[in-house]
Order: sequence, then structure tokens, then C-alpha cells
Amino acid sequence: MATIRQNFLLDWNLVDAASDLDRLRLVLGAIPDESLAQKLEKERGRGRDEYPVRPTWNSILAGVVFQHPTIASLRRELRRNAELRALCGFDPVLGERAVPTDSAYSNFLDILMDHEPDIRKMVHDLIQLLGNHIPDLGRCQAIDGKALPSFGKPPRNNEAEGCTGTDSTAQATESEKDRRTETDADWGVKTSRGKRADGMTWEKTVKWFGFELHLLVDTTHEIPLNYLLTRASAGESPLLLPLVEETKQRHPELVQRCEELSADKGYDSTGNNQVLYDSHGIHPIIDKRRDWRAGEDQTRSVFADRADTVVYDVKGTVSCICPKTDAIRPMVPWGFEPDRDCLKYRCPAAVYQTECPGRSLCPGAQSDYGKIVRIPIELDRRMFTPTARDTIAWHRAYDKRTAVERVNSRLDRVLGFEYHTIRGLKKMETRVGIALLVLLAMALGRIQIGQADRIRSLLAPVRRHAA
Repeated sequence: MATIRQNFLLDWNLVDAASDLDRLRLVLGAIPDESLAQKLEKERGRGRDEYPVRPTWNSILAGVVFQHPTIASLRRELRRNAELRALCGFDPVLGERAVPTDSAYSNFLDILMDHEPDIRKMVHDLIQLLGNHIPDLGRCQAIDGKALPSFGKPPRNNEAEGCTGTDSTAQATESEKDRRTETDADWGVKTSRGKRADGMTWEKTVKWFGFELHLLVDTTHEIPLNYLLTRASAGESPLLLPLVEETKQRHPELVQRCEELSADKGYDSTGNNQVLYDSHGIHPIIDKRRDWRAGEDQTRSVFADRADTVVYDVKGTVSCICPKTDAIRPMVPWGFEPDRDCLKYRCPAAVYQTECPGRSLCPGAQSDYGKIVRIPIELDRRMFTPTARDTIAWHRAYDKRTAVERVNSRLDRVLGFEYHTIRGLKKMETRVGIALLVLLAMALGRIQIGQADRIRSLLAPVRRHAA
């Protein structure tokens, strides 16, 4: 093979490396971590400072930014990459010897678990800073739960598939025998059902041993606004209102600004719908479970106390029954009247100018405007919501819920939760907080350098020509 002499002005390996390091610079420059660093340094006092607090903390963040699944992987990169060590703040004179040992990192992570409230505070400080730059942050929100399997093994008395009960004494005994045993987690089960286009029903069940992360997210900008970590067996519906209330305490402007909150049927309840609208003015966009018993009528009368032709089905679609042919036709949603707390519907024949054989027999339908039906949402707060379920507006709002799924995907594929070695509720909570710190700091950093169009991206390179 002929030898080719190349004399390039640029080494593209260095250019790529610089681009990656710029992403870390964004994160380190945006995270408000001075208070945490001072606390950690004060606690260390005059003890051994062979591996200083600030460089070690920065390297933990670097491990998340550069997707290192383990501390061992991070340490290998730090020993190899002098530029990364310098950016984290390690002493360049020491070279590879400046990189903390496995045990030093283990001890440091244990200390960070004791400072999980400080990490959570930094997360909310970043949310507040992002709100200063994004005027409509929180206008449309969504909530969803994400399964986080534990790396630990279930205790023997809890290994039965789908088991949710635990015995603390048995767990403690098991833990003494094998430190790999997970004593904080339990089993979670999620079942999804639906109907295909051909009419066939389907069902999918997912079971996991570990925890569940409940995320409240801004659906427009895909920015987390609050989070809660629980055992896998915790029910989703009872957690919605406490998460909204905590968000209101920390960021009252986000709840005041919120117009709609979407969630899947796991959060379906009368109380959630009622409190969201009555106490916070938020339109609940929460899917409803198909919980009518098999064999029951497909529709029910809206006004059961009087003879009428207006009915609704299990998903909230309001229809009218033709008095002459018994044909069922969906009525036309005509908005919400907040002064009356009523949903308004009109006769489909009048709206669409179609023939209805029984229109002359239907009370109030003879006029050109057609029959008008007002349904008070108090009739059934779980079924009737200020944004009617049988409208395009409701379905468009509900589709925004997929923003939470995209945030969850970033947590999995980019921030390291798809394959991890985390066990224990406290450690998982700390690790989730650090991951959200990186996600939010990256968004804030891009806004600060004039790249607001990339606030969702964790991997896109930093454009050097940006302001």
C-alpha cells in the first residue's frame, strides 16, 4: 500500500473531543451547585483531601453526560483523557494519580445520598431559572409513571412473580447473607388493553421488581417540572394531586399558568378531575378506564330522572337516540360554559343539515338551531370534564402526553437507566436527581449560549459560532 503523507491543519479527533467537552462545560456552567460543594467541603473539614470534593463531583456529572454505565468505565476514561481531567478540575501535575479510586467514589456516592435533598433543591432551582427564560413553561403539563427495575435481587420470600408484599425481618436476614439482595423494592404490574382496527382486543402485561418514577413534565418544551420515586407497587392515581400540590408550593407560577394536565387511565379518578379543576383551574385530560361490566347496556341515559333521548357511553361520548328509528348518532360538542359548569351539545341534524326521521318527535329539536343539551359536570365528575372527551381538542391535548414518554426515553438511553447497577431506594433517588440535574442544566446552558432550539437535545454538539 502506498504511504500517503497528510498535513492537515485540524485534527478531527480533537475537534470531536472538544465538541463533547463543550457539552460538559454547558452542564458545569449551569448547575447551581456551589452550596452543595461548600457543604461537602465543610463536612470533610481537615480530613484527608487526596481527592478534592469539587473535581470528584464534576466527574460524577461527566459520567452522566458521557453515558458511562459504571464508575469503573468513568475511571478508565478519566485516566485516559487528560483534557477531561482538567475540565473536571483534577490536578494536572498528578496525571492519572489524580483520579479517585473505586472506594473513594463509593464513599463519595454514599455521602451524596445523605445530600439528596440538596440535589433535589438544585433540580428545582434549575426549573426556576428555566422558567425565567421560558414564559409559557408549565402551560401544558402531563404526568406518567416509569418503571425502574432494581439491579438487586428480590428477597427469597418476595421472588414470586407479581408479589407486592414484603417482610422486613426476612429481608434483613437475607440482606446479611447477600448484600446484592434488594430490600427497598417490590413488584410492580402494569396491564394495558386496547382494540385493534379489525375489532380484535389486545392485552399486554409488564411486571418488574424495583421502583417507579413519577414525572410531571411540560409537554411543549419537554422539561421535567417535578418528580417522585416510589416502590413499584405504589398506585399512580393517589400520587397525582400530592405532586401537583408540591409543585404549587415550590413553583406557584407553574400551577397558576397551567391550562391542562394530561395523564393515562392509571390516574383516572373522580377526585383527581374535581380537585384539578375546582382548586387549580386546570382542565384534566385523563383517559377513562372501560370499567362497565360485561353484558351491561352500551349506553346510559344522561338524565336518568326524566324521559329523554340523550345517552353516553363508557368513554364519555354523548349521543342522541332517534325517537322513530332508534338510531344512535353522536351529538355535536358546542363548548363549555364555565359560568354554568356545563358542557353544551347540539342536535347533529341541525348542525350538519341532515335528515332525521324522528326530529319532529324529539323535544326541542324542531327549531332551526336544533335541540340543545347542557350537561352539568357535577353529574359525574369522572365522566364529564370541562374539555369534553368526545372532541378533537381533548384528543389533541391527550396526545401531548407522549412528551413524558420521550423524557423517559432520554433517561433510559442517554442518562443511563436502561442498563444500570443501582440498588436501593435512596441510591436510586439520588441517581435520578443527578440525571435530572444534567438534563435541566443542558437545557439551561443551551438557552444561555443562544441555542434555545436545542434545549431538548442531550447529545447534539455545541455550535461554536453561537452567541
